[in-house]
Amino acid sequence: MENHNKVLMLIVCTFLFCSMPIFSKQNAFTTIAPSQFIQYPETIVSAAGTFEAGFFDFGDTQRQYFGIWYKSILPRIIVWVANRNTPVRNSTGLLKLNDQGTLVILDGSKRIIWSSNSSRKMVKPVVVLLLDSGNLVVKDANSSGNFLWESVDYPGNTFLAGMKLKSNLVTGPYKYLTSWRSPEDPAEGEYSYRIDTHGFPQLVTAKGATFLSRAGSWNGFLFTGVSWQRMHKFLNFSVVFTDKEIAYQYETMNSSIITKMVLDPDGKSQRTLWLDSEHIWEIIVARPADQCDYYSLCGINSNCNVDNFPICECLEGFTPKFQPKWESSNWSDGCVRKTHLNCLHGDGFLKYPSMKLPDTSSSWFDKSLSLEECKTMCLKNCSCTAYANLDIRDDGSGCLHWFNNIVDMRKHPEQGQDVYIRLASSELDHIKNKRNLKLAGTLAGVIAFIIGLSVLVLVTSVYRKKFGYINKLFHRKHKMETEDGELATIFDFSTITNATNNFSDRNKLGEGGFGTVYKGLMVDGQEIAVKRLSKTSGQGAEEFKNEVKLMATLQHRNLVKLLGCSIQQDEKLLIYEFMPNKSLDCFIFDTMQSKLLTWTKRLEIIDGIARGLLYLHQDSTLRIIHRDLKTSNILLDIDMIPKISDFGLARSFMGDQAEANTNRVMGTYGYMPPEYAVHGYFSIKSDVFSFGVVVLEIISGRKNRRFCDPIHHLNLLGHAWRLWVEERPHELIADISYDADIYSEIIRFIHVALLCVQEKPENRPNMSSVVFMLKGEKILPKPSEPGFYAGKDNTNSTGSSSKGCSLNEASISLLEAR
Repeated sequence: MENHNKVLMLIVCTFLFCSMPIFSKQNAFTTIAPSQFIQYPETIVSAAGTFEAGFFDFGDTQRQYFGIWYKSILPRIIVWVANRNTPVRNSTGLLKLNDQGTLVILDGSKRIIWSSNSSRKMVKPVVVLLLDSGNLVVKDANSSGNFLWESVDYPGNTFLAGMKLKSNLVTGPYKYLTSWRSPEDPAEGEYSYRIDTHGFPQLVTAKGATFLSRAGSWNGFLFTGVSWQRMHKFLNFSVVFTDKEIAYQYETMNSSIITKMVLDPDGKSQRTLWLDSEHIWEIIVARPADQCDYYSLCGINSNCNVDNFPICECLEGFTPKFQPKWESSNWSDGCVRKTHLNCLHGDGFLKYPSMKLPDTSSSWFDKSLSLEECKTMCLKNCSCTAYANLDIRDDGSGCLHWFNNIVDMRKHPEQGQDVYIRLASSELDHIKNKRNLKLAGTLAGVIAFIIGLSVLVLVTSVYRKKFGYINKLFHRKHKMETEDGELATIFDFSTITNATNNFSDRNKLGEGGFGTVYKGLMVDGQEIAVKRLSKTSGQGAEEFKNEVKLMATLQHRNLVKLLGCSIQQDEKLLIYEFMPNKSLDCFIFDTMQSKLLTWTKRLEIIDGIARGLLYLHQDSTLRIIHRDLKTSNILLDIDMIPKISDFGLARSFMGDQAEANTNRVMGTYGYMPPEYAVHGYFSIKSDVFSFGVVVLEIISGRKNRRFCDPIHHLNLLGHAWRLWVEERPHELIADISYDADIYSEIIRFIHVALLCVQEKPENRPNMSSVVFMLKGEKILPKPSEPGFYAGKDNTNSTGSSSKGCSLNEASISLLEAR
């Protein structure tokens, strides 16, 4: 048999004695005689060459599989495996169609290790064909659509266009995705991606019988728990729902679009799109996408909202079952009713708009009822606790009822729908009164504000003529001159209080050494981030003043923009532009979020950080050393452009000065160079060292302070150095798909990072050289051992013993250096 570039299709004549090959001109396929077969490592190719099928292995020829993969995409992506649970061992695998029309895989001793078990009636002759959709079929050679067997009826871990996930409402589910055990073991894993048929059918990811996450139920347009607006631009989704079966599938709007959905070994799913121009897979949707995507995170009778802090809240009319546990962010026990339902004396419903529908596995539904009829039926059933429309098309139709507890509901403003939760009448009256009082208070406040503003304008107009300067007191902000003559914007404290809803916990973005960071919304619609100095912070008035002074002078696309500050008695606030994608560490160290950063974007982020540092060290009016560069201090704007932030510890120099000593060593362990951590000596090369650590973290997806090589007891720097010396740098690279072209760039970035973390400052490049090195415009010298490297004798660069790795994540706010 000739190689795979010639063999396009296998036709087998099922007559026992066939004296010559059969030829077919259908789709210009070449046919072969029945006595021949597909043998390791030969392949079958689809008509358009999109897919090919054949035997493959994961580097171990003792474990051979027959599978399907994309023909022209590297590295190879396996989309289906026939003998996933029974690899061919110790011999060469063979794929053959027997005279009963069944596909079988044989080992070298002709023992059957896998069979398609075709159960349909045999026809003669038959053909084995790999379709352009990636579907391997056994079909009647004289018919265009009479499939006797097809691979898509036995899904693996990949959901391709044209495939169907089906659940039989009579006999149970039979077509769904199952995860691999590991990236190099396609055997059936623990997780499934399927249509759950209990109650109203819904799309779920499960571990055994336990739900991991829910995409929700179909509402006529889409599943209620997934944001698919972007996907609808190039994909058509459909669900066919009958009394006997529910089937879910998608199709591409253009045949040139290549996309897939994969269920990972850890139960997470990813929808990716192939970008042919960049030769990368772009992640469109990853689930679970956030904490609220995890099933029943907040327990029963609760609502999850990622825009709130904390993200879990009891439904109105409910209270935490165990208040102390709830306040400690242990929400597993959920919430209970404040007032029991009283079916005989009447209950009512509270509307929750824009919600992901709760778990429907215990629901009841009717496709013909209107929403009003749905409400009436629910009121008549004392066990009914909520209702909603089944289909939101054409102003809504159909009826869904929930019973007992509400489970796994979340706010979903993009595509959620209305849910009506049942409450006792007395509880509804209480909620309405509370809302009316709140509304009345708001209206009274607005009226008082209007009256006060009118009086203020009147008084101001009188005094303005006499005292021209007095009007400055009534502006929400004004300018203040720093010691260096730069202008800084000063906001009234009340303005920021209003913008952050009185520093509400719901507006909290995070906490750091400085204090708490809040999201704010100014009256003109501008979003801001407010850092509020904590009274217990190790960073005090000097660091606050330092950051205001420095940031007033800095303007660069890779530096976060300081909008101003506010000072009132003990309150000190820094007001920044708001970064919607938060900080870099939220992406690279998170299992799901990390997959949203392609290698192209990761390298762009590294380049942006380098350019921001180059500006600080060389191009700004003052020469500035940041002294606390780390992934959590790199913010990402809406376009994922990196912005260096947090200049509280930065030091500025005039002229050619570029180094200094301090008795106050401040910064974060894991990012400090040896000379600074031990002796308090810092320079622009201190930032270069920190930059090198950040680059290695971005490329590896691991934290330097948490990583510990279990064999050699090395931190991330030592581990990277050992892999480099042993010519195995590819093992450092995070498990994100890449092609051959970008691989060389990744290796160059690792090389540059190792040069940046050299033990001695004089051996590290400056940021000007780093920028050129990253672009490949400079010959790279050979790196030596990095700082804090513990070699074979477990002795680190300071001469101290290092018998293991410290996992301490403490930050230094004040340390007297030896």
